[in-house]
Amino acid sequence: MDSTTKRRLLFSFITNWISKLANTIIQLIQVPVFLHFWSVPLYGEWMIVNSIPAYLSFSNIGFGSVAGNEMTMMVAREDREGALRVFQSCWWLIAIICSATILLLSGALYALPASRMLRLTNLGESDTKWIIFYLGVAVLLGQLEQLLQSAYRCIGRYSYGSILKSTFMLIAFGCMMIPVALGGGPRVTALVFAGANVFFTVLLCFLVKRDIPWMEFGWKHASVAEIRKLVRPAVAFMGFPIGNALNLQGTLLAVGYALGPTDVVIFGTARTVSRVALQMVQMVNSTFEPEMTIAFGAHNIALTRTLHRRAVQLALIVAVLIVAAMMLFGPWFLSHWSGGHVPPSRALLSILLLVVVFYALWSTSSTLLTSTNQHQKLAAYYIVATSITCILCYLFARWFGLLAAAGSLLISEAIMNIYVLPACLGIAQDTWPAFLASMGHYPESLRPAALLTRFRRPKPQLEG
Repeated sequence: MDSTTKRRLLFSFITNWISKLANTIIQLIQVPVFLHFWSVPLYGEWMIVNSIPAYLSFSNIGFGSVAGNEMTMMVAREDREGALRVFQSCWWLIAIICSATILLLSGALYALPASRMLRLTNLGESDTKWIIFYLGVAVLLGQLEQLLQSAYRCIGRYSYGSILKSTFMLIAFGCMMIPVALGGGPRVTALVFAGANVFFTVLLCFLVKRDIPWMEFGWKHASVAEIRKLVRPAVAFMGFPIGNALNLQGTLLAVGYALGPTDVVIFGTARTVSRVALQMVQMVNSTFEPEMTIAFGAHNIALTRTLHRRAVQLALIVAVLIVAAMMLFGPWFLSHWSGGHVPPSRALLSILLLVVVFYALWSTSSTLLTSTNQHQKLAAYYIVATSITCILCYLFARWFGLLAAAGSLLISEAIMNIYVLPACLGIAQDTWPAFLASMGHYPESLRPAALLTRFRRPKPQLEG
């Protein structure tokens, strides 16, 4: 791994951390601001209406992600013409899909009594429809922004694209807070937020054109054949949100049907605490993913193998360290976080934390599949594994109780590990003995003896 790759990995990790921080800031600020200027019922209805446009994010299937991978691999092979062909083809496809979605959304809002269907009392019918429309436009523009960010990713400037996204997201959020603070209602707030997103999408187009002159906008290089080639991996990407829904909401429903709402609260809050480690593991995945795409696209199997090994190694280290910390402080945090309403169960938390370690192994390894558009079987396995887990979660909870329900989550992790690891070792042309040995290999500077010498104080010298 050369110094350029290491530098890109470092910048990528930093920008991913900044992105997580930006999302955290938004989550922490918006609730008190909204509740300060709006009533609780009005904010509750805003949250309900705001959740509707989120489903429009599935409208482009997975073409943005797949196009980003394909463009990056092509540029790594110095095939800029092919990357431009993919960019223009997917640009027009996503634009057409988003335009059609907006038309369908407009027709549905015109025909349906949205406010009455959502059982809203503080938001009128007209305001409800316009809020859904404005926020829907903002969500759909995000599909084009994803493709524009892929333009930076394909030239090795993933960090720059990520910083732009985080900056635009924070500014758009700040713009939305202005009408809230000035006494504006939900309709004006949604309009300002949508307007900010339109502005930043147009600005991002100009930045891409300025920074990447060969990345032209137009339809000269667009190709239906290119779109047809990307259909299967794009559709397969839909399997991951479906599997996530089964894994998260599906198991909660299973516990609820089997044991009741009280156990759902205990199970859900404990799993939320355990999933803190997943956020850091996902940062590792996002950091290594662009580099895996570049290395594989350039047919540099040795670097692909090294990146795969180091990503899995780092994810396991992060998972084990955070799991150890959560084992010590998790029950205390859970008790105080819930105000004493949820009894902390160390046994339940231990099982859920063990799930995190198994998840870290296969999810980081599978980055090699998703980053190279070889994830079709992965998505199928994920849906099957999480479906089996939902069924067993219900049965185990009914027969043996809450701890058994938590233990059932290990089944899907085991299934995924059995498929993912051999598949990824095959792509990286790696072997089990070499891969397992690499998990215990560290650079000299990070080995315990070297670290101890850094912190060991020199003994004072006695004068003769």
